[in-house]
Amino acid sequence: MNPASSSPAPRPGRWRVLGAFVLVALVTQLLWLNFAPLLVEVQADFKVDETTASGLLLVFPLLYCVLSVHSGRLIDRLGYKKVVGLGAIVGALGSLIRLDSDHFWSLFAGQVVIACAQPYVVNGISKLVADWFEGEEAAMATGLGTVGMFLGMAIGMATTPPLYAEWGWRGAMLVNAGIAIAAAGAWYAFAAETGVAEAENPSPFGTLLNNRRLLLLVGLGAMGLGFFNGLTTWLEQLVHPVRHGGLDAQAAGLLGGAIIVGGIVGAIAIPPIADKLRIRKLPLLLCSIAAGAAYVAMYAATGQTAIIAAGAALGFAFMPAFALLLAMTGEVVAPRDNGAATSLVMLAGNGGGVVIIVAMAALDDWTGPAPWALMGAAVVATIAFAAAAPETFPQGAAKV
Repeated sequence: MNPASSSPAPRPGRWRVLGAFVLVALVTQLLWLNFAPLLVEVQADFKVDETTASGLLLVFPLLYCVLSVHSGRLIDRLGYKKVVGLGAIVGALGSLIRLDSDHFWSLFAGQVVIACAQPYVVNGISKLVADWFEGEEAAMATGLGTVGMFLGMAIGMATTPPLYAEWGWRGAMLVNAGIAIAAAGAWYAFAAETGVAEAENPSPFGTLLNNRRLLLLVGLGAMGLGFFNGLTTWLEQLVHPVRHGGLDAQAAGLLGGAIIVGGIVGAIAIPPIADKLRIRKLPLLLCSIAAGAAYVAMYAATGQTAIIAAGAALGFAFMPAFALLLAMTGEVVAPRDNGAATSLVMLAGNGGGVVIIVAMAALDDWTGPAPWALMGAAVVATIAFAAAAPETFPQGAAKV
């Protein structure tokens, strides 16, 4: 018998709900990375040093580490509709605080509030997919969910510099606040739950920590997402040296946009292939290796066009790997534990990001190979974890 033939019928409305999540996730990531291509301008306008300016971005992985596990357990207990909606409202409130853009610490306070909301939105993806989608669509649905996250990153990095150049900080913050309020309203208008993933009480947390397959994915998340968080945080400083053509803030924003746009294409194209072939590990490993090769090409590039092309290739390989990681996370635990399992992977990823970001901040020389080598080590570790990761598709959502 063809395994797909016995699958339940697709649930009506699943794409509407996923679309609402994509929008909310997009806005959460957009608000995070508004300042990523403008750290030099932040330092000049508010008379703060580089470390203080980078706090506008670093606060997100730090607070993700603090709140990720709580958000995951809350999603498992209350359902993702309530928790993601709460995150959307809190994020919108944070965006309004940033309208007092004459003072650095008002911007920082708004970032803190938005950062508190982020895990309550992002960690809902696996639970939503388990609730609405069967295994043959799981990686594709997760990939589309991550598209929202990365599209938000692209919009935040590519549009904030021209908004700032045209209208200053207040105008840029006002535009983003309007978008955040609209996204929160859209979630409450279109989101719904079927209850499929709420049928059983969540497992004790210690049970998840004894799941070796999940722990391998947690290690993969620490290295892979840690690398990506470090790259997006320090992108402008990495490419500013003359060896890369001395890219300015707007060019760095275009590079960040190219990484994300390439990733969106990859996240749309590759996970459906994994679904059709009913495999996870091989495409994950191949994507990790390709991302490593593209990262080396970024370092070797000596002009703007070459480095942007290499960045797009890196995104194309890395982001479907992230979607596959989240899909695999949902497949190594029972649906009742999707929120907690996702929170562990995201906790590890943001913790890895904090370590890399802080280590990069301690470097004195940005013109040499040291910063690239530091993140390159994380790429090598990512490939090693991908090679050790389990094949999750045949087992489905294994109960632990």
